[in-house]
Amino acid sequence: MKFKILHLFFLISFLKISAQQVATSPKTIEDALIKKEQLVQKSLVKNVAFKNVGPTVMSGRVTDLAVNPEDPTEFYVGYASGGVWHTKNNGTTFNPVLDTSNTQNVGDIAVDWKNKTIWVGTGENNASRSSYAGIGILKSTDNGKTWQNMGLKDSHHIGRILINPKNPDEVIVGVTGHLYSPNQERGVYKTVDGGKTWTQKLFVDDMSGIIDVQCSPNNFSLMFATSWTKDRKAWNFDGNGNNSAIYKSTDAGNTWTKVSTEKSGFPTGQGVGRIGLAVFNDTIIYALHDSQFRRVPEEKNEEKRGLTKEDFKTMTDETFFELDDKKLNGFLKTNGFQEKYRAENVKQMVRSGNVKPIDLAKYLETANSMLFDTPVIGAEVYRSEDGGVSWKKTHKDYIDELYYSYGYYFGEIRVDAQDEKSIYVLGVPILKSKDGGQTFASISKENVHADHQALWVNPEKTGHLINGNDGGLNMSYDDGESWEKLNVNSVGQFYSINVDNAKPYNIYGGLQDNGVWVGANNAREDKSWHQSGQYPWKSIMGGDGMQVQIDSRDHNIVYTGYQFGNYYRLNLETGERTYIQPKHELGENPYRFNWQTPILLSPHNQDILYLGANKLMRSMDQGTNWTAISKDLTNGGKKGNVAYGTLTTISESPFQFGLIYTGSDDGLIQVTKDAGGSWQTISKSLPKDLWVSRIVASQHKKERVYVTLNGYRWDDFMVHVYKSNDYGKTWVEISSNIPASPVNVIKEDPMNENILYLGTDNGVYVSFNQGLVWEAFGNGLPSVAIHDLVVQPDAKHLLLGTHGRSIYKTDIAPLQLMNDTMQLKPVTLFKVKGLKHASNWGNTWSKWLKASEPKINVTFYSNSSEEKIIEVFSEKGTLLNQIKLKADKGYNYTSYDMTLTQKGRKLLLKEDANIEINKAKNDKYYLPKGTYYIQIESEKEVLVIN
Repeated sequence: MKFKILHLFFLISFLKISAQQVATSPKTIEDALIKKEQLVQKSLVKNVAFKNVGPTVMSGRVTDLAVNPEDPTEFYVGYASGGVWHTKNNGTTFNPVLDTSNTQNVGDIAVDWKNKTIWVGTGENNASRSSYAGIGILKSTDNGKTWQNMGLKDSHHIGRILINPKNPDEVIVGVTGHLYSPNQERGVYKTVDGGKTWTQKLFVDDMSGIIDVQCSPNNFSLMFATSWTKDRKAWNFDGNGNNSAIYKSTDAGNTWTKVSTEKSGFPTGQGVGRIGLAVFNDTIIYALHDSQFRRVPEEKNEEKRGLTKEDFKTMTDETFFELDDKKLNGFLKTNGFQEKYRAENVKQMVRSGNVKPIDLAKYLETANSMLFDTPVIGAEVYRSEDGGVSWKKTHKDYIDELYYSYGYYFGEIRVDAQDEKSIYVLGVPILKSKDGGQTFASISKENVHADHQALWVNPEKTGHLINGNDGGLNMSYDDGESWEKLNVNSVGQFYSINVDNAKPYNIYGGLQDNGVWVGANNAREDKSWHQSGQYPWKSIMGGDGMQVQIDSRDHNIVYTGYQFGNYYRLNLETGERTYIQPKHELGENPYRFNWQTPILLSPHNQDILYLGANKLMRSMDQGTNWTAISKDLTNGGKKGNVAYGTLTTISESPFQFGLIYTGSDDGLIQVTKDAGGSWQTISKSLPKDLWVSRIVASQHKKERVYVTLNGYRWDDFMVHVYKSNDYGKTWVEISSNIPASPVNVIKEDPMNENILYLGTDNGVYVSFNQGLVWEAFGNGLPSVAIHDLVVQPDAKHLLLGTHGRSIYKTDIAPLQLMNDTMQLKPVTLFKVKGLKHASNWGNTWSKWLKASEPKINVTFYSNSSEEKIIEVFSEKGTLLNQIKLKADKGYNYTSYDMTLTQKGRKLLLKEDANIEINKAKNDKYYLPKGTYYIQIESEKEVLVIN
């Protein structure tokens, strides 16, 4: 009996630990989307309008293009997490057409141009760190006004959509499948009834999906598909496997035969990675292969100069002692070793046994260097001239500096429909070959971003190209010799944002593959900058932009950087830039830095900077010198090719210096109350292994702390939000009524301790009672991932850093006044901002321009949904105008245009015969200078026009 009880205990424990590793079901996700729509409709804040403030010029990752073959000035562009946009003027302007759907995550798009039907395969088909899952395949017959989900709801990521040009109800879909977990809904699917029903026509296995499907241009029955075996975890990514292969169908996708066999000449086996296809005709096919097979070491005949990192990996102590000090010092200085590490003392460290020669190599290892040091074959192009029966590599040499070791991120190849030897290969640069892949040349230019994901080659006009990359869109009419940039869409993929205290305040943000930018919060987001040549936002850092901290004493002092902890101290006024990444001691294991390494300026002293590796680092002098103030605060990492076992979030209490919380990517939350002297794990009662996306020490109560956990990297899309009022000893879940979606960020309101803001992968919420109930924002916001939130306390603005639609802001001053009394009162009218009178109200200096029409915003809270009347009175109580509107329960917003009725004019003139109220050119009467009152029921606010 005792054995059975123990066995049951361990079984329950195992199930509890493993629970979060089970992917969230499609039914749960579908229910969550319905629940969110219902929440928005009933929300107290559904009328709170958000304004997109850009920026646009740096854009976001493009995943696909669909161009009208009859009129190439009309096309659609799909962004990884920014939706689908439509242009009818060759990219001069675009309209978003996916905003009414439940997702902005796009893997592929296809258009039936004859019937104006758009198909969107949701869920990005790249396997990057932020390739968000979709909700199936969507269809619109009214250019995006409405969308219908046509199924494949557990696909998560869709690789390709093909529409039969002769029968638009016949559609082929290549499903990539889950990114972080196995699943059955992957492979090739087909419908013959416009998506009402689907049949799985090719299934490889539950870890292999279809990344590409292409048909012969004039023969829909002949098509090729590529399967891709991959296994992504937070700590490791295997983007290759035995079941990565090429398949062929001769009956429009009903049956498939593997053609990349051992006899075919195409690579087979464990090293086969992602494969992209380009079909010229029934017989000529190109394949771009990300080969993960290792390179054969080259014989180096040239005389070796100096020492290299590789030399120390196998060097014995004896050989190390024999090294010439001058030669060793040359290596140490060239590779940036600290001054204390020079030949004499390093040799002494080896003699003492504290250091081994291999530690000199380890000292230089970083997550970034490992990407470039892996000796895989990389990109290679194959061509078949017999319909896929046999394949031959087109080139003799390696195609270097196209993929490095992350070819899984690309995999697209195109062929010119008019020239079988004209092909294009997409990678970090974009390469063109005019001899069938024997030789290549880059066609990337100075205004073309790197990392190319999509390319349309005009089948009717050679040299006309539209290119989609991580930085947006480019167009060329001369085969890539010159390009125009088409970045007018607000689709930036922000990882983090922050604000300073300047007047007007500035917004800072780090973006995926687009560096760090800064701009005034009130900058005009239009094309007026073309006149001055000065875009209102400025780039201050390259790479993948990460977190930003701004010195509150001088907003020119900024701390920021790029991926894997490469941080700098910037002086924006002088242009000075100082590299400040902490370095481990020689002989220690290198620090592990998260892709988005957390940094924090101490609220107690702006010279003190914290940075999270696997240990918490502290600098007392603005990042110049560092000290580790903790042990390893993670579970120690895991073997893999992705930095893991790293800190992801840091928070220091504003009540006490040294009261610090940390969270890690492997689920640990720690606290120190003595500035790192001792640490305590406070996450034992919380779900295991989940990414700690945010920890927030309360600014209202010393003992209070909030935490959010994120299961995205387990395909766990449930909500995990907790609060503690005793430094994390005990936790209370406050996810309440939030629909299922991974949580990225939580913020306290700085003025009202009961208000919390929260951002998920599918929206943003507010709670007025510390998480007991959440209200959904929705006005002006698509269903996009919210990566960061920040409140500018003086302006009373809430800003959203989205991963796909740039930055939004809204005024939260009325929200901050929420209390129990307000919810009981029939109406609460908020302060009305006055304005300066202008003689041009209702007039214009040119008949070709619209008349200037002023307005003020009137905001009120109603505790019921009913008709309300807004009345405008003179200072003496004369009724001058009134506005009737249907109020919603909650916050309501309307505008008043400063006009008065004819009757109101007469009454006001009776009050004061000395004033003049003449009719403006737009046939309206406007209030003169003076003091007035805005009133709703018993609530009254002053309006001053001066």
